[in-house]
Formats: sequence, C-alpha cells, structure tokens
Amino acid sequence: MTTSDARLTSSDGAHGQGPAHIGFLLIPDFALLAYASAVEPLRAANRLSGRDLYRWSHVSIDGLPAPASNGVNIQADYGLGDETRFDYVFVCAGGNPAAFQHPATFAWLRQLARRGVKLGGVSGGPYILARANVLSGYRFTLHWEHAPAFLEDYPYLDLRRSLYEIDRDRLTSSGGTAPLDMMHAVIAREHGSELALAVSEWFLQTHVREGEGPQRMPLRERLGIAHAPLLRVVARMEQNLENPVPRAELARTANVSLRQLERLFRLHLGRSLGEHYLALRLDRARDLLRQTSLSVLETGLACGFASASHFSRAYRLRFCHSPRAERVPETTRAPC
Repeated sequence: MTTSDARLTSSDGAHGQGPAHIGFLLIPDFALLAYASAVEPLRAANRLSGRDLYRWSHVSIDGLPAPASNGVNIQADYGLGDETRFDYVFVCAGGNPAAFQHPATFAWLRQLARRGVKLGGVSGGPYILARANVLSGYRFTLHWEHAPAFLEDYPYLDLRRSLYEIDRDRLTSSGGTAPLDMMHAVIAREHGSELALAVSEWFLQTHVREGEGPQRMPLRERLGIAHAPLLRVVARMEQNLENPVPRAELARTANVSLRQLERLFRLHLGRSLGEHYLALRLDRARDLLRQTSLSVLETGLACGFASASHFSRAYRLRFCHSPRAERVPETTRAPC
C-alpha cells in the first residue's frame, strides 16, 4: 500500500477541528468480532492520546437495536437517513450478505459517497458496498468465505484476497481481527505511528500485519501436512475448481507418478486424489447455493460438473440432501 493509496484527510474532525465522527452501519447478523476490532482502536486512541480524536455512532436500517450473528444486540443511535454528519461510515455485515436486499440502505450509501464521506466495510460489509455500486474503480477486499459468491455476482470489480485495502476514500477489511491492522494504518496516517503503535500494544498485537497479507492459514498449517509436492498439488486444485486439472497433470505438478500421488493422498489426507478434489468442488458449490441466486445447473457448471444429474448425485452423497434442498430451511429437509 503506497502513500497515495490512502488519502485520509477528514472533512470535519480528524485534523484539528474536533473529533472525527465514525458511523458504524450494523447490518442484521453482523459479525461482532469484526465490528469490535474496528471500534476498539478508536477508544484506545482517545484514551492513550488524552484527547477526543474520534467519536462513533451506531446506525441500523430501522433505528432499532441491531442483532449480531451471536445474538447480541447493539442499540442504534440513528436510523437510515437521520440527519447527522459523518467523516467515515463503516458497513459491518456477516452471515450471508449476498442475500441482503434493502434499497434504502443502498441509496443512503450512494448519498454518502456523493457527499464525500469515506466509506468502509468489514467482513461481509464490502458486499453491501458493491450492492450500492460504490466500489467501482476501487481496490477492496472482503472475507474469503464470501469471495466465491461475490465473484459470481461482480466479476468485473477489483476484489483482492488481502487482509485489508485502503484505496483513496474506500477502506475495506476481510473481518475477524484484520480491522485492528486496518485501523492501525488509519490512526498512523492521521495521528502518527507512535500513537498507532501504542494502540496496537494496548491490544497485545506483537505484530501488526500489512494489508497485503493473506487471509487464510498456509495450506501446511490448515491441512497439518508438510509434504511440499503434495501441498503444491492441493493448492493447484483449490485454484482450479471450475475447470478441474487432469490427474496426470497434477502428478506432473508434484513430479511423481500418478500411482505415487494417489498413495500420498491416502497417506496424508486419508482419501484419494479424486475424492479430495470432489470434496473441494462440492464445498464450493454449497457456498454458492447458500450465497447466490445461481441455478442448480449454473452452480454445478461453476464447480466443474458437466451435468446437473451428476452434480445432484454427488451433492446428495456428500451432504445427504439435494442441491435444491440447500436453499430451504434445514428443519424442513428429509432426514439423512
């Protein structure tokens, strides 16, 4: 991230005219940890500096308390459109942001953008910003869980797989604890690195991560294996779900015979190469069915299945119900 990537001058308060006013738009089912990781550094900056550098307010779509995904409710200070002035507004979302349809929210975000308010999103929040059409021409990120569905909906937008992105007046974070790192960058640019480091130490951050860092654990830790050729193969499989790589080509990737590669899969992962690849594709299909409006056939094609019947049979064998049943309440499905 270069200096030109984050022009964070405030229209009101971040540079000597009173505290910057930060709005948190809490979408129902928002991720509480990601929200807390964004708001707590503001509190710490005020306390450690001995000045009111920031103040913050909560906005809900109806002015009522906003429920987090874990059931905690946060009292709203404002509803959409209530008269107040913000320097920043961060959209906090979780659950399934692809299913959120609320024209008044999208219109309000576009209005804020026209006014020059800096817009941000954490976890699934960038999905809402894309729905509002305020991310075109910007670099941004969001939680990896939402990325497959997002790319189906918005293949032309500049989605990055980073921890956070600050591009001019758009600030996005992948969620979890990544907003701590993003707010470190914001505080450092507005009030100096000394205060930002003090805030990070306050939260026991022994290492502040750069925005370009990866969101997920390396495969070595995620799978609990250390066999480098096998890890190269699995990484290539994960990157090619729509057009599966032939088994012989995967063996060449590992520089072993196909028979040896099959032995490695069974030894280290407890299943065959084909079973592992199929599981990856079906897991991606489940995400798409839950988070997009793609048809069953479109979902199957997006995950490398040549026919809807093949896709449906494989899906039922893995999840005990059909792809179509993935979109009905779990309590109404037939028992496995």
